[in-house]
Formats: sequence, C-alpha cells, structure tokens
Amino acid sequence: MKKLPLAAGALAVLLGLAGAAPLALSQVASQDPQAVKPGAYKVEPYHTQVAFTVSHFGFTEFSGFFSGASGTLRLDPANPSGSTLQVSIPVQSVTTTVAKLDDELKGQQWLDAAQFPAATFTSTKITQTGRGAATIAGDLTLHGVTRPITLEAHLVGAGVNPLSKAVTVGFAATGVVRRSEFGVKTYVPLVGDDVRLTIAGAFELQP
Repeated sequence: MKKLPLAAGALAVLLGLAGAAPLALSQVASQDPQAVKPGAYKVEPYHTQVAFTVSHFGFTEFSGFFSGASGTLRLDPANPSGSTLQVSIPVQSVTTTVAKLDDELKGQQWLDAAQFPAATFTSTKITQTGRGAATIAGDLTLHGVTRPITLEAHLVGAGVNPLSKAVTVGFAATGVVRRSEFGVKTYVPLVGDDVRLTIAGAFELQP
C-alpha cells in the first residue's frame, strides 16, 4: 500500500473524521481543566512555536517565529504550584517573511546562533490565577545571559489527539522580553527593545 505524505495523510484522516461522524474538530479537546491528566509530558515540537513581535522604526509591528522546541512539563492539576516546565528552542530556527533578515538575525550582530545555539526557559514558580490560568515565573537564557521573566498562560485544550492517539495538553502564553537586557542591542531604540512573545505550547503525556 502506497504511503501518503504526512500532510496529505493527516488531511485525509481529518476529512474522514468529518465525513464519518458529526463531531466538530473544536470538540476534540476539552477546555475543562478537569480534563487535564497529571504526569510527565514532553514538548510536541510540530505544534509548539514562539512568535515574537517588535516595533520596526515605529512604522510596523513586525513578527517572526522560533520552532523546533524540546523539553518537559511535569503537570499536577490538583497542585499547580508543584508543576515544572523546562523548554529549549534552537536559535537557528528563527524565521520571518524575509530570508535576508533571517540570516541577519542568526548572525553576530543579533542572536549569534553559532555561539549561543539555544534559548532555554526553566520555571521557578507557577501560580494559579484562575480557572485554567496561571502565571509562570522562570529563568530565560538567551544570547548567553540568564534573566527572570514572567509568562501569563492559560489552558487551550486537553484530550486525546485523534491522529497520534497521544494524550495531549495545549497552552497559550504571553510575555515581554527586553532584548537589550540579554545583550541584543542592535538598533535599539529604532527597532523596539521590548519583544512581545506569543507562545503556543503542545505537550504529550509520557507512559
């Protein structure tokens, strides 16, 4: 039997699900925090990304992405403060809509991916702030500098992924990083110092 490419195979399964039953895709994952299973999770890298946005000379709010994340999440829904998060992202993965800019961002004037190949985040304190919402304080290491940052996170959904059959949980998080504090000072303040982060994090429960 001829194998379908990954994207085509996924599309075929989704179309099959849509045609076989009246189940809306929005119903696959539950937004109820009680649906979250405790345990040790790993980052699911294909649907985890970090978007960043900066002011470009005050004319536009320009964005890009990092991908290829790895890491672990130890999740205890009954005691969120006992949960922990560790994530690493390859700096080389940075991408925008401009190939020349991608190369510049990887270079010595900016992120210097050759010398500092990974950005890492390790949580130090997780505080529940509402139903399915939490503040995640932690240490970000970027460009060889480690500084504390705080992320505001909320549950997007939890359940069994219909394609991989893995128990999956997804979160969205936001935060702000001042790049000059990490030694990335090129064109400050013409290009914004404050970098706004918008994070989509997917995690799979490990057996």
